[in-house]
Amino acid sequence: MKRYSFYISLYIIIPVIFAGFSILSVIISFRITEYYMRQGIKLTGPIFFLAVLIAFVAFVCGLLVVRFLLKPVQAFVEKAKHLPVLSVHGDEKSESIKGDEIQRFTQVFKKVTDVLSKVDARQLFPEVIGESMAMRGVMSQIVKVAPTDSTVLILGDSGTGKELVATSIYEHSLRCDKPFVKINCVAIPEELLESELFGHEKGAFTGATSRKPGKFEIADKGTIFLDEIGDMPLNLQAKLLRVLQEREFDRVGGNKPIKVDVRFIAASNKDLEKMVEQGLFREDLYYRLNVFSLRLPQLSERKEDIPLLVDNFLKKSPKSAKIYSMSLQMLMNYSWPGNIRELQNTIERAAVLCDKGIIEVRHLPENIIDGLGDHFLEESTESSSSSIDDQLREIEKGMIIEALRKTDGVQAKAAEILGINQRSLWHRVKKHGIDAGSFKN
Repeated sequence: MKRYSFYISLYIIIPVIFAGFSILSVIISFRITEYYMRQGIKLTGPIFFLAVLIAFVAFVCGLLVVRFLLKPVQAFVEKAKHLPVLSVHGDEKSESIKGDEIQRFTQVFKKVTDVLSKVDARQLFPEVIGESMAMRGVMSQIVKVAPTDSTVLILGDSGTGKELVATSIYEHSLRCDKPFVKINCVAIPEELLESELFGHEKGAFTGATSRKPGKFEIADKGTIFLDEIGDMPLNLQAKLLRVLQEREFDRVGGNKPIKVDVRFIAASNKDLEKMVEQGLFREDLYYRLNVFSLRLPQLSERKEDIPLLVDNFLKKSPKSAKIYSMSLQMLMNYSWPGNIRELQNTIERAAVLCDKGIIEVRHLPENIIDGLGDHFLEESTESSSSSIDDQLREIEKGMIIEALRKTDGVQAKAAEILGINQRSLWHRVKKHGIDAGSFKN
């Protein structure tokens, strides 16, 4: 015999239970009052005991409902608190106990959500190195837009990883089993770019000895990535607009329209909106491309990712090496105008130069050391009264981050390395806004 199950939301069940109890209490009260009035008995005593009884029953029912709801939550919180990735140490633990139960639940749920978002990011985007809030925001946007066919415009400075993000969008799209064609608009001479994009017919120009399909034909049913689209000549922008609007184009030297079905991803390190105002980029093309824009943060905006990036680059470097804590601090205080690409080149160069497999400050490029001095000098010019304090704060923050990185986020061990007690470390972590959980494996 087939059994049927029906599930009703707790938002309905709990109000219905208490509403039913209220109605039942009113009915019982009315019947008892009616009976005593017919018998001519005073109501003072019975009503008092009835009120006490109803209050007691209501209390017991409420307790049972709360226990029924909170028991699995409490069990989850207790188990989660003892997991290594969420465990707290020393004074941080005593500090959290001061809050009420709801606050403690909220803290644990927040940590669990934070850890799950990082795990999710690592699993979905293993090639993207970064666990900062800025990068997790980018990954969240990638997850939302990737399964659609919407045109994506990736904006960001050189070296921020625009091509890597475009590849991630393709890999998580519904076209991931179809062609993915990349073309750099600035790397191909202007006179050859049209032929590369749209192909050419035999005899279309000198040297065209045979028909050649363009990138759009090759990418049919798949995805095309146009990198540095801000450098595309204006005459080609008009032809690209036609492909975006009508999904068709003509080969160079041809007169028969070719239909294509492609998903567009474009990227630029230039301010396209400003270029539109200056007449250097077509306004209609800009709005066609800017359906879903992704702005990648500069490395200076996600400095907490630098230790992770350094570790990753050291693993891939041609020579095995480790980095000295003061060297890492220098890297974290540098402004990185070249972003991730500059960091990668710096680590590879330093790994080759280091003698005993340890990257020291002297192995770093002069522009980083000199640039760091200029950076502090600029800060001192802007606010001479607080420049030393700012520098000391940055150094302290870097030392704490390095200690947490070495100990996988275990604050008790990090405090030992730094030579301070756990309570002092916890307060410093809180003061600098450091996410200690992000260093846990």
